[in-house]
Amino acid sequence: MGATSMMLSGFCSNTTIPSLHSAKIPFSATVSPPTISSTCSFPQSHKWVIFRVSPCSRTIRACRNSVVEAGGGSSGEDLRSGTRRKKLAVFVSGGGSNFRSIYEASVQGSILGDIVVLVTNKRGCGGAEFAREKGIPIVLFPKTKDEYEGISPADLVASLRGFEVDFVLLAGYLKLLPAELIRAYPKSILNIHPSLLPAFGGKGYYGMKVHKAVVASGARFSGPTIHFVDEHYDTGRILAQSVVPVLPNDTPEEVATRVLQEEHRLYVEVVEAMCEDRIVWRQDGVPLIQSKENPNEYR
Repeated sequence: MGATSMMLSGFCSNTTIPSLHSAKIPFSATVSPPTISSTCSFPQSHKWVIFRVSPCSRTIRACRNSVVEAGGGSSGEDLRSGTRRKKLAVFVSGGGSNFRSIYEASVQGSILGDIVVLVTNKRGCGGAEFAREKGIPIVLFPKTKDEYEGISPADLVASLRGFEVDFVLLAGYLKLLPAELIRAYPKSILNIHPSLLPAFGGKGYYGMKVHKAVVASGARFSGPTIHFVDEHYDTGRILAQSVVPVLPNDTPEEVATRVLQEEHRLYVEVVEAMCEDRIVWRQDGVPLIQSKENPNEYR
């Protein structure tokens, strides 16, 4: 494999640090200047650096100009189950409450996977701030007039490959994913939507707009849907849904609160199944979740 460029933000000293290629080595890079050792989050500086992975020398060399903020993460084999811990990339555009729920479940051990990188189109969003606090690397995507340091679709795929990502989880990411990413991760990208798809889905249906439409329609039920991602908005195969009531006098805000609570529970449950290889595909292309307690049961 050719050298992969992974761009990181932080203080740059022209040093060489150990490669993070091995899945058994925690992704928590430490740069060691001649006299001072500091982690890659580098809060004392806002300069950009680029880390280039050399498969021959297995070192990472620091240079200027970049697109990914540095942080840490880890993956390996779960000693209890013998299952390889999966590496997860999460995409966010806002506060990232589902991202936080998945992160906490990973740290607590219910999810056999680790979030190794966060992708966002808004570097100042709440999800990105949480990632910085936890030392998780941040990738800016796509490049826009507001985020001119964002990367291209090809560089995004290369970055995720560099982090050895197994699954991509969209958690309130409002941009349409590029075809290059869909092709690079077939049947490996999930999204959560705050309605019972196919109702109230598609372009323009996101956040409070969904809940306002639900209340205005007179629907008696709503709830989150988790689906695989294709090249369109909210049209991929449905993997899981959960139903909550819409009461006669509910406001959109009350429906949103009820649905969000269920989102946090359902997304963690589905990611647990993904990381434990319990997603199976029916012959007609419908994905099912295999029961952990009874492998002969599906939902």
